[in-house]
Amino acid sequence: MNKLSIDDLKKVKGKRIFLRVDFNVPLDANQNITDNTRIKAALPTIRNLIKRGARLILVSHMGRPEGKRDESFSLKPVAEELERLLDQHVSFSPDVLGPIAQSAIDCLKDGDCLLMENIRFYPEESANDPQFAKEMASMVDLYVNDAFGAAHRAHASTVGVSKYFENAACGYLMKKELEFLSKLVGNPPRPFYSIIGGGKIKDKIKLVSRLIEISDKVIVGGGMAYTFLKVKGFSIGKSVFDNDSLKIVQDTIELADKLKKELLLPIDHVVAKEFNDECTFMAVERNIPDDYIGLDIGPKTIEMYKNALKGAQTIFWNGPMGVFELKNFQRGTFEVASEVSKSDGITVVGGGDSVEAINRIGMAGAMSHISTGGGASLEFLEGHKLPGIEALADQ
Repeated sequence: MNKLSIDDLKKVKGKRIFLRVDFNVPLDANQNITDNTRIKAALPTIRNLIKRGARLILVSHMGRPEGKRDESFSLKPVAEELERLLDQHVSFSPDVLGPIAQSAIDCLKDGDCLLMENIRFYPEESANDPQFAKEMASMVDLYVNDAFGAAHRAHASTVGVSKYFENAACGYLMKKELEFLSKLVGNPPRPFYSIIGGGKIKDKIKLVSRLIEISDKVIVGGGMAYTFLKVKGFSIGKSVFDNDSLKIVQDTIELADKLKKELLLPIDHVVAKEFNDECTFMAVERNIPDDYIGLDIGPKTIEMYKNALKGAQTIFWNGPMGVFELKNFQRGTFEVASEVSKSDGITVVGGGDSVEAINRIGMAGAMSHISTGGGASLEFLEGHKLPGIEALADQ
């Protein structure tokens, strides 16, 4: 997808640039950022525009405050973290519109950076209110969207504002996301293997079907594997299970058979009677006892999956293989992550849990691309057009 990028914007010095970013980062109870991956991902775009003398107005959402001001979703901690990462002062405006916001923008000098408060404090954002978008557009000279993680939302800051600029451009993160994800759905180097995990099968079952169509092999782990195993007639004990997805899972299995694609499921499990690290755990074969919960793929499955990934020229991974947050059930996720990191091919990793796992074992630098897209990545791979992408100008 050839969208206009910031490299195509030749005159940015002194220009007030509305830069939509995705700073939807996790915070702990004390408002401390626990993972700054999304902030760091936007730094190349921010630094480029600062170096070129732009006056940056950063706009982002955080969480779902439902159109109301909620200090637990304030972006103020993000301003402090961004200031540390950039090693320069970052101004913060508690408002997005109005005299306070306008004054903050008016005070900007070339190369300055201003972060606005959470755009979702305004109900007009999610409603893509045209007047709200027009007012925001009137305060700036150029529009750049680098928030791929919000590109599947037709909101005022991702779609509405862009309509007032003929040269609405993407930042480097957006450009990189489109480049790598387009390869996956286009003509990736083969063999192309996909790994899908996580607990909620309802969120990803359409993606699994799509990946069966475009991949050469699909590996399934995590909680979602148990619905597949249940459909295939295996006992899953008290493991997570989605009764509403039985039909589509059955259809997905039949699709893999029809297309003669490998659909790999766990052949053993690490199980326990309770969801914690204090309880006794053990490895069992494919059938799980009635009073046990599957919490990780077993040692035989780990070796099977690692062998299955050898020789891949393209790997896409989204979702952990087990409850890796607990030390007794993290081996599957970490060993699969390590195997992916050793690949000589293109490796694309998406999903917050997968990214966290890779960061925890220090393998992020070994991946070709770490997607910050979340739901946007899934919808893109499923073949949907994303409003935030469609709103950008073509080259």
